Amino acid sequence: MDPFASGGAPNPHAWGAEVMLFQPTSFDGVQEAVMALRDHATVLLNLTSLPVDQMQRAADFMAGGAFALDAQQERLGERVLLFAPHFVQLHRD
Repeated sequence: MDPFASGGAPNPHAWGAEVMLFQPTSFDGVQEAVMALRDHATVLLNLTSLPVDQMQRAADFMAGGAFALDAQQERLGERVLLFAPHFVQLHRD
């Protein structure tokens, strides 16, 4: 995918400039987050709305998807995770 396909202006979908926020209320909503990461979006995943018994399963599923996609992950809080394509630079102080 050419990042400049739209006549010279960068296409944010082509190079990971898009950040998508997900706060799923069921495990099924996590699959959408994996698909967004597959499409080169950076994903902020807030698991606070999931039932407690599904939080770890959802985090593991997303982490597995990130591993398969050669993406990176960062825990921002107890139930908030950031996933980014491999070409996005993450810096944490």
